[in-house]
Amino acid sequence: MDPSTTVGLSTGQPAGTGIRTRFTTGTGAHRATVNITEQYLARYEKAAAGVSDPAALLPVTGAQRRFLLARRLAPGGRPDVVPLFFAFPRGTIDLERLRAAAGYLAAAHPALRTRPDVLRGAPVQRLGAPEAQVNRVTPRRGESAAGALRRTLSAWSAEGPPLRLFLADAHADAQADSGTDTDGADGATGPVEILALALDHAVCDEQSLGRISADLGEAYGHGLGPGDVLQDRATVEVAGYREAVRLQLDAEQRASGPGALAYWARRIAPALAGSGTSAAPGQPTARQASVPDAPRPTGALQARLPVRGGDGRATAFPVLLGACGGVARALVEAGAPGRTPLLGYPWGGRPAAAPPVLGCFLNTVVHPAFACGPDDLTTTWWDDLDRADAPFDEVVRAARTATVPWTGQLDGLLTFEDLHRRPPLELDGVAGREVHIDGRPLQAPFAVSVSYGSDLLVRLAWDRDAFPDGLVHDAFAALTAELSGGPAEPSGTARTTAATPVA
Repeated sequence: MDPSTTVGLSTGQPAGTGIRTRFTTGTGAHRATVNITEQYLARYEKAAAGVSDPAALLPVTGAQRRFLLARRLAPGGRPDVVPLFFAFPRGTIDLERLRAAAGYLAAAHPALRTRPDVLRGAPVQRLGAPEAQVNRVTPRRGESAAGALRRTLSAWSAEGPPLRLFLADAHADAQADSGTDTDGADGATGPVEILALALDHAVCDEQSLGRISADLGEAYGHGLGPGDVLQDRATVEVAGYREAVRLQLDAEQRASGPGALAYWARRIAPALAGSGTSAAPGQPTARQASVPDAPRPTGALQARLPVRGGDGRATAFPVLLGACGGVARALVEAGAPGRTPLLGYPWGGRPAAAPPVLGCFLNTVVHPAFACGPDDLTTTWWDDLDRADAPFDEVVRAARTATVPWTGQLDGLLTFEDLHRRPPLELDGVAGREVHIDGRPLQAPFAVSVSYGSDLLVRLAWDRDAFPDGLVHDAFAALTAELSGGPAEPSGTARTTAATPVA
């Protein structure tokens, strides 16, 4: 997953309090005894009573609630978008056939035909008619396909379907046109077309991305369209989605008990001790002088590393978390000496009993990046996972209740994607080659993304107003050295093509 995605998690406002927004979660003494999920469900039930179309109305999960709050605070009300990019030999894709296949997905999966709304102060999602947007994008004079797709995604309208696909012709191979690393690809060159498969993050998570890629390829291969989804199946899918949302909210409510919230307050408080005298998490430093609403310049680095024998998701992630914590400390120390950075990473998925539907069922876990040994870090990480279902906004409120001056902003993000769960998009027997297009807005001062397949693709994107390039290069060299078991390159050393700038 692209490092600029997987947020809407830190908004710059006290998360989950409803301050300065239309939808709220409760006020007064009631907040001290009732958790945010309980407050929201009570408000939802009251708002939904007597509506004319109850079958089309659903509550939102904790992650969706935060995404919708972030959307209301973002310039233009734009949502967070999760894009995947695939390069195909030019002429492979039949646009009308792709449009029909996308319509099939929208008709088959209820999450792809929901629209966010606010009903009497409560955020909700409404089921609508199946719709997907599929367009060809024409680069402007002197503009690359990557630039055209980046421009199109940045202009994403808040109105419209959550599933959108954009196709642009590239004038050379994907590496030259988009500035991406293609080590390990098939080496094909020549004219290509790049397909952007993009979704509103409020309707998808990592598990959903794999399902969407597989279903889109199957529908395209069989020439299916929205009319091929039988009504009986559509009814079953809606019931399954409604049940999955209910079970997720039940799990979040159970995870918001006093013990779990006290645990998170204890975890976060030491990291923010003394933050009043230095930049707080995610706050501007002296270098950050850009106009607030103007696009901020970003940079990106990437490297491919071999996977050591026996590495897997459960054993590799604490190593990644420790290495990413080292990056965070190196970057934050420059502007806020002595402060421990706060990282966020998505974790979780559908409750065990939930139907395997598409949707947004993740949570964001907060990791105070204290310097410690690998054994201590792994032990603490497992303790965190025991309480990882506590909604992010509930964790923020718990910290603030403990007099910790934290708004919910994070210093950095880490995403870890298992590519074994998401095979490449294949259209009528032609497998797309996944590429990466950088330069899109970041939701934190820096973000690390690791894709775990036959190797580790490690990518770091950063706000160039927040950190000097040399500092980031050194931090990235240390990150890749720690993950590969080798020494870090000193600043100024010539870098190999495996770890070169891509923006």
